[in-house]
Amino acid sequence: MKLRVGLLFSCLLVSNSFAQSQGETLRVATRLVKPFVIEEKGSLTGFSVELWSEIAKQINVKTEFVVKPTVKELLASINTQEAQLGIAAISITAERELQWDFSQPMFDAGLQIIVPSQTSESGILANIIAGVFSPTFWQLIGAILLAILIPAHIVWFFERRPVGGLLANKSYFPGIFEAAWWSLASLAAQADQMPKSAAARVAAVFWMFTSVVFLAYFTASVTSSLTLQQLRGDIKGPEDLPGKKIASVKGSTSVEYLRQRNAEVAEFTKVEEAYEALQHGQVSAVVYDAPVLLYYAAHEGKGKVQTVGSIFRKENYGIAFPDKSPLRKRVNEVLLKLKENGTYEKLYTKWFGGSS
Repeated sequence: MKLRVGLLFSCLLVSNSFAQSQGETLRVATRLVKPFVIEEKGSLTGFSVELWSEIAKQINVKTEFVVKPTVKELLASINTQEAQLGIAAISITAERELQWDFSQPMFDAGLQIIVPSQTSESGILANIIAGVFSPTFWQLIGAILLAILIPAHIVWFFERRPVGGLLANKSYFPGIFEAAWWSLASLAAQADQMPKSAAARVAAVFWMFTSVVFLAYFTASVTSSLTLQQLRGDIKGPEDLPGKKIASVKGSTSVEYLRQRNAEVAEFTKVEEAYEALQHGQVSAVVYDAPVLLYYAAHEGKGKVQTVGSIFRKENYGIAFPDKSPLRKRVNEVLLKLKENGTYEKLYTKWFGGSS
């Protein structure tokens, strides 16, 4: 009799532990982050949502989604039992493993960088401004001013004597300003008068030939400088992030990474706010989860932003559970099954257009 009671009690415990996974409704915490979770016409879709729908079918549960603004609040809702698990784009880290249990990796990810597209108007304007304020540009301007003053003094010296010469005023300061104006006009091929004295004419011809060579060199130098900036940009990879103002999402692993690299971090509640800051020139780049940024660059941000460098700091996304949750084992079993039967591959191809 005691043995029967013990067996019955054990069966009841097992039944209770999985009751919420057998036809009941589970509260699932999530957050909007394309393409993992997208809100369309009042309902949720996306890679993570569809993946969980397949899992829910297999473990015979219904789902009530609880949308949170950040990963931090999503995970907190699991601790407070507002939700029984969480799914979106949640990175599995050693620090998080201390407080929550995670499923097997459901997605291989990492961090990526996006910057304004160098072919966009904002990118071209930024390159021009950067070129104007570069040391090379101001060195060339200084060389032009010096070059103008040399022929101006030569012309003033010889033109101050002939009557009816190029200069209306023979004294130094008014006269040198007139000569410098003529020298500048000659540089731009806009001079409408020539000196009268023979020596000044010789100097003028020499200056005109020099102007042609100088203008060609100046144009080539500025063009080369702008082209290099357009091709290279200020940020080409993770090694260029220190000291720059970089946007990311509050509570994400990318924020921690940026702080460790001494970058100036601008934190935003939503990744869309980080995109706006980038477009308005408030930050130099956005660093965040690679699949999210790649999706944006290929869709809404196409022509506006571009990725630079390769994916770095590889990490995995997982489904979060409370510590020692009985659901974790069942979900892991189904997740493996979906990968083996091709269901996972179909979802991956649908949302990311390639092989997982």
